[in-house]
Amino acid sequence: MKIITITAGHSNTDPGAVNGKRTEAEIAADMRNMVAHYLKAAGVTIRTDGTGQTNLPLRTAITLAKGAHAAVEFHCNAGPASARGVEALSQAKDKVLSQKLCGAINSVLGIPLRGDKGWKPENSGQHTRLGYVQAGGIVLELFFISNNAELALWDAKKWLVAKAVAEVLIAEARS
Repeated sequence: MKIITITAGHSNTDPGAVNGKRTEAEIAADMRNMVAHYLKAAGVTIRTDGTGQTNLPLRTAITLAKGAHAAVEFHCNAGPASARGVEALSQAKDKVLSQKLCGAINSVLGIPLRGDKGWKPENSGQHTRLGYVQAGGIVLELFFISNNAELALWDAKKWLVAKAVAEVLIAEARS
């Protein structure tokens, strides 16, 4: 039986990036919950770092990622208000899955694929090593929370985004 781990970036004590009253941690938890809904409905065995707005610390997410067939942690990117797009940071072994996840988001939101069709190696961002990626997971940057247009697209289409991402993970679990 293949296990899929899905976790929410940041935690109840670290809000991550903020746009007005919206936090990255809140958006990441919502995405985790929606994707979990679709995966459970499809009969996929999952591990998560919480339910509702519970979002456990990174050390818990890293533990859950280890040994999973696939592990995805949801985040939002932040930068200048004009920055756009979706990207996934992972090890090279997860490049194709990362590209599929980013492609799924691109197909719903119509935002650019950053990097190599959405994929970037973990050392391409502001960090040289990411604990979640080192544990075998993918850090999926859904969109730029600092871009008001992308945040509005997320709000309008988040269930469709979650369904598209879940479909990629369901196919991965059944492969």
